[in-house]
Amino acid sequence: MLSFLIQQSRGRLLAACVASAAAGVCGVLLVALINSALTADASARGGLAWQFAAVAVGAMLSRMAASVLFEHLRQSANADLRRHIAQRANAAGFRQLEQVGPARVQSALAEHATSVAQFFVSMPTILTNAVIVVGCLVYLALLSWQVFLAAILVIGLGSVGYHLAHLRAIRHLNVAAREQDQLFGHFRAITDGAKELRLNRQKRGAFTEEVLGESIETVRRERALGMSIFVASTSWGHFLIYAFIGLVLFALVGGDAPERTRVMTGFALVFVYMVPPLEGLLVNIPHANLARSASNRIEEVTQGLASAEAEAAAAQVPAAFQQLSLQGVRHSYHHEQRNEVFTLGPIDLRFHPAEVVFLVGGNGSGKTTLAKLITGLYVPEQGRVVLNGQPVDDASRDQYRQIFSAIFSDFHLFDRLLEAASPTLDDQANRLIERLHLQHKVQVKNGAFTTQALSQGQRKRLALVAACLEDRPFLVFDEWAADQDPAFKDVFYKEVLPELRAQGKTVLVISHDDRYFHLADRLVRLESGQVVDDGGARAEAA
Repeated sequence: MLSFLIQQSRGRLLAACVASAAAGVCGVLLVALINSALTADASARGGLAWQFAAVAVGAMLSRMAASVLFEHLRQSANADLRRHIAQRANAAGFRQLEQVGPARVQSALAEHATSVAQFFVSMPTILTNAVIVVGCLVYLALLSWQVFLAAILVIGLGSVGYHLAHLRAIRHLNVAAREQDQLFGHFRAITDGAKELRLNRQKRGAFTEEVLGESIETVRRERALGMSIFVASTSWGHFLIYAFIGLVLFALVGGDAPERTRVMTGFALVFVYMVPPLEGLLVNIPHANLARSASNRIEEVTQGLASAEAEAAAAQVPAAFQQLSLQGVRHSYHHEQRNEVFTLGPIDLRFHPAEVVFLVGGNGSGKTTLAKLITGLYVPEQGRVVLNGQPVDDASRDQYRQIFSAIFSDFHLFDRLLEAASPTLDDQANRLIERLHLQHKVQVKNGAFTTQALSQGQRKRLALVAACLEDRPFLVFDEWAADQDPAFKDVFYKEVLPELRAQGKTVLVISHDDRYFHLADRLVRLESGQVVDDGGARAEAA
């Protein structure tokens, strides 16, 4: 992820790093100038003053530039990451998206992307402080090689301790990151399950305390442990710094008085200036590790969303629909009601333009899964789907899906019409809304619905409006009429479906409304994953 972000903003990142390094160099030069001024005579101080002023202004400008550039990088990184994750999610196969799960995708988009982007805020501090510490060590080496060697020894001991602590802490942060994905699923349940939670106080209490509460506590505990280990290792680093100071003061610096005074003065200035940057370096490094953990989670999610499908060009028009056939199609999945692997198929079916087909069968017979296979949302494990005599493969599947409009039972209604904009789109949509008797509750203005605060049946009518405006040759309705009152069921079965047939559309209707079965051109009956009847020229009433 960091490599991806660097590629997105390489020039700006380089400029920000240079500004941070310049700020660090200016800081070290200020210390050297102060030490020189303390031992310089009056004639030399005038030139040193101008140098000091120039370096101080340079330090201010470089720090300012680094901070501004890295803040822009943080915002750009957050936007780029979210755009990257969203694009991968939209390009992934539907089955892959189901397997990854909405909670992990949302967690990556919100929490993990923010953690990675936040790392860019700490980068100027890390880079500037690192340059200051290295520069101070170089200056110490110029003052006394014994002091420099002692500093290297202390840094070595501190690095070993910090590395051991890092390995332990990162494990806790990874556990917290994994639990964070689960937590986002629980957050969704607060709103998605609002009705059920309010109707059952015991369920609401158990969810709040045992499910949501335990997940929140796990994230808090693991992150606190991980960050506490980093803080403890920082304290270890502080101890080594003070031990180093004592070692230099009382053991390493010797020699004659003038040389000792110069070394001690420089040493005091260097450490007074170096200790805060060193502390800042140790404090900010844990944020880098937190970003690394979040980056790993994002990579796991995006890799899980990798798709072999080729996305069709936006300008490419779907092929005219002539015939669609399923040949020996099979698909297996875990059947929750039976707690076993359920196999759908082999399925052999044909669909032609201008026909209305009803797909019927008991609950759990595989009707919705078959509809997802027909529409290309699921890929057959065996057999093939053939459109207009051409088999559908990974290269053509996205293009194949463009012939369909579908309203599934768990449909999502967007707040606006996302079809190609046209001057007459609002008028067309509002005419359909009026026909479905929703004109007093909702309108379309500038391509957007004025409200979605509607019943489930009314929202389904809006989804029907959107599907009709898409003007695709093949429409799929999964229990569309289940939430409609009898009057609108009549409208749907006796008016909408015949009109769609008259327009040359192929319509597949999943239905349990047996009193309307006689209106279908063909009745396909599915039982236990098998087609037991694919219908005749016209279905008879069940």
